[in-house]
Amino acid sequence: MNTEPQRELGVAMIGYAFMGAAHSQGWRTAPHFFDLPLHPAMRVVAGRNAANVEAAAHTLGWAESSTSWHDLLERDDIDVIDICTPGDSHHEIAIAALEAGKHVLCEKPLANSVKEAEEMAAAAERAAANGVLAMVGFTYRRVPAIQLARKLVADGKIGEIHHVRAQYLQDWLTDPSAPLSWRLDKAKAGSGALGDIGAHIVDMTQFITGQSITEVSGALRTFVSQRPVAEEFAGLSGKGGSEMGPVTVDDSATFLAQLSGGAVGVYEATRFANGRKNAIRIEINGSKGSLAFDFEDMNVLHFFDGTEPGETAGFRRIVVTEPEHAYIANWWPAGHGLGYEHGFTHQVVDLVNAIATGSQPEPSFADGLQVQRVLDAVERSSNERAGWTSV
Repeated sequence: MNTEPQRELGVAMIGYAFMGAAHSQGWRTAPHFFDLPLHPAMRVVAGRNAANVEAAAHTLGWAESSTSWHDLLERDDIDVIDICTPGDSHHEIAIAALEAGKHVLCEKPLANSVKEAEEMAAAAERAAANGVLAMVGFTYRRVPAIQLARKLVADGKIGEIHHVRAQYLQDWLTDPSAPLSWRLDKAKAGSGALGDIGAHIVDMTQFITGQSITEVSGALRTFVSQRPVAEEFAGLSGKGGSEMGPVTVDDSATFLAQLSGGAVGVYEATRFANGRKNAIRIEINGSKGSLAFDFEDMNVLHFFDGTEPGETAGFRRIVVTEPEHAYIANWWPAGHGLGYEHGFTHQVVDLVNAIATGSQPEPSFADGLQVQRVLDAVERSSNERAGWTSV
């Protein structure tokens, strides 16, 4: 462990709800478990409601609170802007922060439209020329089992990829009395299940396989078109009142895909899968084997080696908690599993290391733009009741 005094990396976070709490966990925890070249200093959290953001600062571990994100860009003690707001504000905040010389971490999906994402990626490219870096927060990349899946594919363990089938299944909207939130407002969220959770399985596919999705054929569906307007909210749940309001996003997204390396994919994202809480599932079939993962058993990766004799061949259950696995050596003894929050710690570790070395962190804004283009193609395919639609 390096005992020399470290240069501080001043961090400001904008937004303090569900994702703000998760990101705060990462910033708080990373320097205590990983030997970082820079020390993240949690300087200020910003939000619109003065009383609520002050309470959040106290609860989440930030030194102070603010109701003006613009003021943060003028502070010399802030090096990183962490954006945890709804998608409708990502574009404005990220570009302003990059132009002010601040590194940026932005939650996914990158933006609410391809045009916004293109402008953000262009701003990130300009900023990178001056040593200012930007990253988008697809944290499921940082689950050790997903890291192992990527390595096995890269090492040729499953051969040429033929099939990808991926699902992200939740059930928090199955009750029609569940209240409206910003996630059900297209103006704020951009899309529903497609962008909120479908973006993750698009990124996960491209990360593990090293291939890009190039064509899609999709269908979006809204099952409940009116919901009670929320009177209060906590995380994804809340309490609705008597007033009703329109749901303007999709509840479910399904699509077929063609990948750049010749594989075909089948995708499903829904918040109406009763009994499924956070089931992110991906199975990849290749010429020599297969991989399968389910986030509801997140410390396990299933691997089938098709080169083994049929008499004994079968899926192997790999518990991904050994020191040789990504990130694990900094945590607990083998077999003592990790949880949802650890991905946010790993995100901080990777971002801080990238800033210290001046290297591009991944996923980049360009990666986020690629995902945005896939989401846009799915929506266009559905709206036009089209067949194959180019990304």
